Amino acid sequence: MGLALIASAGKNANEYLAKHIADLGYTRPVIVASGGEARRQIGDKDFEVVLINAPLPDEFGHELGVFAAEKSHAGVVLMTKSGTANEIAGRMQEYGVLVLGKPFTGVQFQQAVQIAASCYKRLDHLRAENAKLLDKIAQLRLVDRAKCYLIEKKGYTEAEAHRLIEKRAMDTRSSRGTVAEAILEEAETE
Repeated sequence: MGLALIASAGKNANEYLAKHIADLGYTRPVIVASGGEARRQIGDKDFEVVLINAPLPDEFGHELGVFAAEKSHAGVVLMTKSGTANEIAGRMQEYGVLVLGKPFTGVQFQQAVQIAASCYKRLDHLRAENAKLLDKIAQLRLVDRAKCYLIEKKGYTEAEAHRLIEKRAMDTRSSRGTVAEAILEEAETE
């Protein structure tokens, strides 16, 4: 289970939130009493879930919610009075912040945290997939640069350059990107 951050100034609320989030597997949540301290924690750690019990002593809390959504990958839940929740829910939705009106039941709280954690996990999967695609693009660029070198400086045709890189990759049991990198390193020493 990931790490949870609770931004809340009330002692009773902190105990309630810590107890109920522990039931969901977040046994050691980081609890802070202000938006400023929450921002520092968000900058230092990778939280799966950020819970904001508004209002905070130094700000209302919706600003912190936007900050957490923009600067971290955490699922963010803003808890505020029902009237206020209805007013700001639409604006907070634009940033991916869940708004939970107080008072709420244990089941509502549990569902909100589970939704936030699900969003984190889904984004984590998408980030990993994005990293793979960026790596693949970088490999393709490297291969293209090596082909250009072989065509321009060595007199190969595009098909010959492609075949050379493919054959070396198969013969050495390495990736085309590794072969392309070796070809470009050879070019630098010439």
